[in-house]
Amino acid sequence: MRKALLAARRALPDATRAPWDAAIARRLLDWCAQENVRELGVYWPLHGEPDLHDAYARLAARGVQLSLPVVLEKHAPLAFSAWTPGEPMVKDGMGVAVPAQLRLRPAPAALLVPCLGFNEERYRLGYGGGYYDRTLAATPRPRTVGIAYACLAAHFPKGEYDIALDHIVTEGDLL
Repeated sequence: MRKALLAARRALPDATRAPWDAAIARRLLDWCAQENVRELGVYWPLHGEPDLHDAYARLAARGVQLSLPVVLEKHAPLAFSAWTPGEPMVKDGMGVAVPAQLRLRPAPAALLVPCLGFNEERYRLGYGGGYYDRTLAATPRPRTVGIAYACLAAHFPKGEYDIALDHIVTEGDLL
C-alpha cells in the first residue's frame, strides 16, 4: 500500500499540487490562529509531500516558533531543532534537510505530521520507520495535525504502535 500511495502522490501534476498546497496552507493558518498556536513542529517536504513553505514563513512572521524534526538515532523518537525559514540547510544521513546549525529544543506543543496515507479514524500511514509514532508515544504528547492530499485516504487497520492524530488537514476538509 505504501508503494501505491507514494506512486499516486508523485504522479500528481504540479498544476494540481500548487492549488492544493495553497488550500492546505490556508486551512493550516486558520487552525493555528484559532488554536492560538505559539510553537509548531513543521516538516521539510519529501517525495511529493505538500509544500507549506509559504505558510511557514507567514507563521514565523506572526511570531510562531517553528522547529524541524531531526533524526539523531535510529529506532528513537524524533528530536527537534529550532528553525527559521530561509536559514541555511544541509542534508542529514537520510537525505532529509535539517538546519545547518542544529539548535535542539524540547518537542513543540503542536506538530505537523506528513501522511503518506490516512484513514477515517485519523491513523496515518508513513514510510514505516516509526519515528513519528515513537515521538507521539512520549509524554507530554503534542497536538497533532496530519497533512495529506485527500486522494490519499485509504482503508487500513491500525498497527500495534499507531497513534491516531488529532486532526488531518487536506485541500478539502479538516478531519
